[in-house]
Amino acid sequence: MTQLDSVHEHKYPPVGVTVQKLRKQFRLTLNDLAQRAGLSISAVSKIENGQVSPTYDTILRLSVGLGVDVTELFGSTSSKSGAAGRLVVTRGGEGILQRTPHYEYELLGADLASKQFTPLLTRVRAHSIKEFSKIEGHLGEEFFYVLSGEVILHTEHYAPVRLLPGDSSYYDSTMGHALVSASEEDALILWIATRVHGVLVQPSSTG
Repeated sequence: MTQLDSVHEHKYPPVGVTVQKLRKQFRLTLNDLAQRAGLSISAVSKIENGQVSPTYDTILRLSVGLGVDVTELFGSTSSKSGAAGRLVVTRGGEGILQRTPHYEYELLGADLASKQFTPLLTRVRAHSIKEFSKIEGHLGEEFFYVLSGEVILHTEHYAPVRLLPGDSSYYDSTMGHALVSASEEDALILWIATRVHGVLVQPSSTG
């Protein structure tokens, strides 16, 4: 059993519920949020109503559109912010779990607000690049380290790269990118993404 198998997945509301709550709290219409996030009104509505599961790229777009840290959309109620000398500990299996069509994330360090990067223990569920309608990019940089299994990193400008346990990659995430498991089993990686500020690179192809 991997660490993700022991995560308490029902402790936090779905992303769509949180998005709708924050949108109404900030007195934004569906159109307001759609324009700010570079998404279609239909896509935002379907996410809020739980009709579709957003990708990480879409979750990032929504966080920028709402002006909140992406961890808030995972259900985090971060309380420690601003002060120097901050420290939090995430015990095994106590991160915040979020599933997307291609990955399953356990958000680590969720109790710390305004972080400069987001650490994610990630199960790579996709097994073929054909599962992605398009590989997308977003502002920032990313790093991942393969813990178990094998993955293939697909990017917009480079040939696919196969990575084994112990291998890692650091890349500019404005470049379209996607990870798939290279075997029948899901792969497990530690994925770290820098915090996203401001407008994203381009409108999402998924609406």
